[in-house]
Amino acid sequence: MITLKNVVLRRGAKVLLDGASCTINPGEKVGLVGRNGAGKSSLFRLLDGVLHEDKGDFHVPQHWRMAQVAQDMPETDMSATQFVIEGDTTLLQAQQEVTASEASEDGERMAHAYMALHDAGAHDAPARAQALILGLGFRTDELERPVNSFSGGWRMRLQLARALMCPSELLLLDEPTNHLDLDALVWLEAWLKRYDGTLLVISHDREFLDAVTSVTVHIERALLNRYGGNYSRFEDMRAEQMALQATAYSRQQEKMAHLQKFIDRFKAKASKAKQAQSRVKALERMEKIGPVLAEADFNFEFSEPQNLPNPMLAMEGVTFGYPPREPGGEPVAIVRGISRSVLAGQRIGILGANGQGKSTVVKTIARDLQALAGQITEGKGLNIGYFAQQELDVLRPADTPLEHMIRLVRDCTAQGRLSGQPTREQDLRSFLGNFNFTGDQVKQSVGSMSGGEKARLVLCMIVWQRPNLLLLDEPTNHLDLATREALSVALNEFEGTVMLVSHDRALLRAVCDEFWLVSRGGIESFDGDLDDYQRYLLDVAKQSREAQRQEQREQRTAPPAAAPVAAQAAEATRTPEQKRNDAQRRQQLAEKTKPLKKELEQTEKRMAQLAQEKTRLETSMSQPASPSDLAEAGRRLKAVNDETETLEARWLELHEAIEAVGA
Repeated sequence: MITLKNVVLRRGAKVLLDGASCTINPGEKVGLVGRNGAGKSSLFRLLDGVLHEDKGDFHVPQHWRMAQVAQDMPETDMSATQFVIEGDTTLLQAQQEVTASEASEDGERMAHAYMALHDAGAHDAPARAQALILGLGFRTDELERPVNSFSGGWRMRLQLARALMCPSELLLLDEPTNHLDLDALVWLEAWLKRYDGTLLVISHDREFLDAVTSVTVHIERALLNRYGGNYSRFEDMRAEQMALQATAYSRQQEKMAHLQKFIDRFKAKASKAKQAQSRVKALERMEKIGPVLAEADFNFEFSEPQNLPNPMLAMEGVTFGYPPREPGGEPVAIVRGISRSVLAGQRIGILGANGQGKSTVVKTIARDLQALAGQITEGKGLNIGYFAQQELDVLRPADTPLEHMIRLVRDCTAQGRLSGQPTREQDLRSFLGNFNFTGDQVKQSVGSMSGGEKARLVLCMIVWQRPNLLLLDEPTNHLDLATREALSVALNEFEGTVMLVSHDRALLRAVCDEFWLVSRGGIESFDGDLDDYQRYLLDVAKQSREAQRQEQREQRTAPPAAAPVAAQAAEATRTPEQKRNDAQRRQQLAEKTKPLKKELEQTEKRMAQLAQEKTRLETSMSQPASPSDLAEAGRRLKAVNDETETLEARWLELHEAIEAVGA
């Protein structure tokens, strides 16, 4: 197990841990939470040996193998598959030993080396690596592409796949969801649920933490506080703890005031001196309960739009895509022939598997891209506030937040887009203060800021413009939980229209009341909820894996194109004994997969029953009922959700088991 006892950890002059103690047991899946700067990533550096404790005792079992995502951006021309395979350090060491043993010409050493290579899984390493790569959203035609041909976000996905490829007893993941779409995030959740080592994960995604973790460690005031339960359970327990502490503090203050009043009243009287002195000692011995010091909340709001055109915009036969990459080339159409309207007050969540064109649609509506065909008609007075995935990259690193705001005022004035916003420098300073840029921070260079601070600056600039249509493409990538909550509240109170692309399911659930599905070159309304969409993504991923495996099987079994006649002749010369053996093997395969397929069928049937029961329970809970009936329905709904989650995990396991037997 991992143990920390009275650990002190410093980074420079700052004390991150001061007498912190905690125990993490083998196999536990732990969410590490705390405000930005509390020391979460530094604790990871302590665990991986980069940092060392200044005081106290710290222990990680020596035999534990550790895996984590490297933060450097890989620059290599090796293929994506080979790059991920090399994350398997056990396999790499076995391959090196094979090379060394062959050079030594020691037969016994070579035998042991080849046995170790087999045990390390050399025979199926490419298949394991490619399953990870495809699960994280890559296409089959990208498996052999050079690593340095991918963009930064995709390279970080390859680093994640490389970490998952590494056999480990301890897995450290620091914000693993930042570069993932919702389909890849759902896949990662399922993978981590099956991981049998000890997991420590830092994340600001509430639903991801709830799905994956069963223990929460909170860093607060340089201490480690352990809670049994996922993030939602932690929040409930911490709220109860803070309420109890507040009550105990209040009672202690009353008692101390009563004792002090007695001391002040009777300390000068000889007849009461003894009693007064005993109360002085009681006051000194009393273990003081600290007041509840809640972390400073961050809140903001969108100003009321100047006008609300309805419809906001109308699309007629629009094709979304990219212009030709070379002069005279063909444009790249991704989503075709869309005719839809966006109305005032709509809150639309844009869903779709990776690569289907969600961001392309948003960029076109935001005027960053031109429609390849068709017409987009904007309502009179349309004012778009656009948060792009790469928005942080377009901030000027050398400029300050105040300089960004001054330039924004200048640009909006030139375009005639001022709508009563504050424009004086002091007003802009005050406006920045609403987003926690105070004092000298307004003159700090943006390049020296954290990702969360940059994201807050972008939000500040959007809010200042008083938009009536918000286009948000993955706005939460660099936001902590408190800022995500503030964004959710602000969007719910926003009186305009919202179109949101996000892998943060808590934000999608809180903000959106309808969904568009971008899929197979079109856009259609998605009639289910996010749970239905999650099941849809699992089906799409399963179909993709099956198509990939079928293609590989066909490649392995297909005869060479130049020798079909020879293949037919070889088949004709097979003996009856060989044919009987093949038939026997097919029979054995069918017998092995029969119980798995039967259990799979029963699992799918039960999942369908639970889905129907969930719908019935949710409908009943929306109707007037007695408190006891509502409580019973709520308890049953929780049980249904828990059983559904367990069955979904088993459903994945069964599919993989059937595929493994077939392979």
